[in-house]
Amino acid sequence: MMNPDEYRQLQAFARIDGLYLALAWIVSFACYIMGLSSPMLSMLASVTAIASPFFAGRRLTAFRDHVREGIISFRRGAAYYFLIFFYASMLFALAQYVYLAFLDHGYLVNTYLEVLSSDEAKTMFKAYGVTKRELNDMLAQMQQITPVDFVLNVLVMNVLIGGLLCLPFAAWARRRDNQPTL
Repeated sequence: MMNPDEYRQLQAFARIDGLYLALAWIVSFACYIMGLSSPMLSMLASVTAIASPFFAGRRLTAFRDHVREGIISFRRGAAYYFLIFFYASMLFALAQYVYLAFLDHGYLVNTYLEVLSSDEAKTMFKAYGVTKRELNDMLAQMQQITPVDFVLNVLVMNVLIGGLLCLPFAAWARRRDNQPTL
């Protein structure tokens, strides 16, 4: 069981690591936006996004080794990993909102609409049995998405991913009584 000082310590270090993860996600999002016209940046965005759970896992082991003196329980490890994702998700949501509400001016949605309205996309949708009316309805719904809706969806998704990934990473990082590392 954690005492209040240990809980504050856990939160403080998770906030710092959450900031680092949020910065990585912001760079990834910026590369994604710019990658809509440059495949190389799009690939960098994907690699950064895929690497982020492992970055958080590495921060968890650093917390275990340097702050907790090599000992961390499963519950404390899961809480730490989840809090990293929670704090990163909150900061990332704020950055996304600022971009979408004040800087984007419809670029992201218009690019999606352009891609989905292309002849290639129409052929693909037809092959999957999507009617022209369904496609038009989908495009109309995309135009109605507000920055808040978009950001809340991504926020919830990131928190859920953190909640799911905290379990295997906490099991992997758990150490009792200074067990030797492999």
